Amino acid sequence: MIQTIAFYLFATIVIASAALTILARNPVHSVLWLILAFFNAAGLMVLVGAEFIAMLLVIVYVGAVAVLFLFVVMMLDVDFAALRAGFARYLPIGVLLVLVLAAEMIFAVSAWSAGAIALSATVAPIPAEVPNIVAIGTLIYTRYLFIFEGAGLVLLVAMIGAIVLTHRTRSGVRPQKVSDQVKRRPQDAVRKTDPLVGQGVEL
Repeated sequence: MIQTIAFYLFATIVIASAALTILARNPVHSVLWLILAFFNAAGLMVLVGAEFIAMLLVIVYVGAVAVLFLFVVMMLDVDFAALRAGFARYLPIGVLLVLVLAAEMIFAVSAWSAGAIALSATVAPIPAEVPNIVAIGTLIYTRYLFIFEGAGLVLLVAMIGAIVLTHRTRSGVRPQKVSDQVKRRPQDAVRKTDPLVGQGVEL
């Protein structure tokens, strides 16, 4: 009973927050509604026993992707009036995408209703007492170890490339000299003056 109530609660909030993500006029509010949708989707994953996917939703999507979206939206000076002006021009493309996605969802539901996919004889079923995280970790660090390490190397190269592009040499930038700041004496930084009335300070 509690699981049923929790499912309908999470599902209702996910659908409502997803709709508000699209319908919100303020893009910052859209990102906040998206974060709420991710949290409740993680709750749904916990209910079906996929705690690893729930953890990925919270850590990766909420902790990184959605926060990145929020900072980008808040930092960029976006002309929202110009964006709304092109809504009618791209409306046919949007309607076409909606129809394609609706057809895919109907096809997926129909395939799911037809029955489960028959597994090959070489695929061993996972025992019910083994958690998802243990099963996934066992596969990653045994059968798919080299693929996992390759993905880690790709991410490492991407991170190094982003650091190199960010810290490139730029002209017209005055770097901070810590040694000069440490050696600076108070009498070099402070100068006492006693200007006359109506007379400014000479620099």
